[in-house]
Amino acid sequence: MHNITPYSSPAYFIYLTVLLLPIMIGLLFGKRFKWYETIATLIILSITFFGDKSLQGISLIFYILFEMLVIFSYLRYRRNKNNKNSFWIFTLSVVLAIVPLVFVKIDPLIKNPTISLFGFLGISYLTFKSVEMIMEIRDGAIKEVKVTEFLRFILFFPTISSGPIDRFPRFQKDVLNIPSREKYLGMLKSGTNKLMLGLVYKFVLGYFFGTLLLPKVSILALSYRDQAPLGISWALLAYMYVYSMYLFFDFAGYSLFAVAISNFMGVNTPMNFKRPFQSVNIKDFWNRWHITLSFWFRDFIYMRLMFFMMKKKLIKSRITMANVGYLTLFLIMGFWHGETWYYIVYGIFHATAMITNDAWLRYKKKHRKQIPSNKLTKAFAIFLTFNVVCFSFLIFSGFLNTLWFQ
Repeated sequence: MHNITPYSSPAYFIYLTVLLLPIMIGLLFGKRFKWYETIATLIILSITFFGDKSLQGISLIFYILFEMLVIFSYLRYRRNKNNKNSFWIFTLSVVLAIVPLVFVKIDPLIKNPTISLFGFLGISYLTFKSVEMIMEIRDGAIKEVKVTEFLRFILFFPTISSGPIDRFPRFQKDVLNIPSREKYLGMLKSGTNKLMLGLVYKFVLGYFFGTLLLPKVSILALSYRDQAPLGISWALLAYMYVYSMYLFFDFAGYSLFAVAISNFMGVNTPMNFKRPFQSVNIKDFWNRWHITLSFWFRDFIYMRLMFFMMKKKLIKSRITMANVGYLTLFLIMGFWHGETWYYIVYGIFHATAMITNDAWLRYKKKHRKQIPSNKLTKAFAIFLTFNVVCFSFLIFSGFLNTLWFQ
């Protein structure tokens, strides 16, 4: 049997339908069958990771055991009242937690088949969850974790492959409390709406832009490679917009599926997209696009870096400090996507956009009486932000690498 990628085929949805029915019936009558949820999880994991590519499943098992060792070792250290909250032990724990992901990310560079054994679908998102637990254990937000709770959180199958990225304390509140019948009926209605919208996004609009339109526009844009400087053409502009639409509808569709299935299981997994193309500036965009990832980077990298620089008084100027934070944050995000030049440039581009946006907002605040603010200026701001974002997606797509260097 082939590995079935989540939400990619009718077969997967058939498995989901059959497996979810007992869970939904139980919740309707105020019961959460934890033992059955465990069986359903094992079945979904088996069809996702243990098909003809069972090496992914083996990698997942070793990964979970390794992360469990790291997290529970650090939890034990923090629970010991005689131990100080050592920054270095905390840092070591975080570094160890991300080691498997680092191996996977550097594999394309060194082409080591041994390192690639660590790879499996969703390793990035499981790593985000693991690091979040270590961070919140350090902060005191997580004081107790059972092995079963850790496994349920890490292996929650609706979100295992590509998020959204939940937080352990929030997730625990949902799974430990059974919603009232009225509330659960509302979750079923909301989940059904999201499921239907996800089907339209991923299998209608995503298919139209990604499968039908994108290859044709790509061929057309490449035909201008030797006819215009740097291959810049109207076809390239069309590719930029078509790819942006495909990226949004495909990923937002997947995220809607994940949230919908979570709702059916009585869990309010956070939404990942909130009308991102209506953003009035780039900061607003990152509050609407891939929200759980954006907030994860903000809370666990940017804010902690800001606090560290303030505490150590490394930089006096708050503006310079924020700019350094943006560059660091988006460079890390770029490297997380991959070690190719266009991912790095994508990160630098967004850092520059954030720095420019902050400078504009400071200027606007000082000159608010001279700068008009109305529906027209808001429409222009949305138009400008949309095009800035689409251009960044053109960089992200790697198409410029094909156009210029291949």
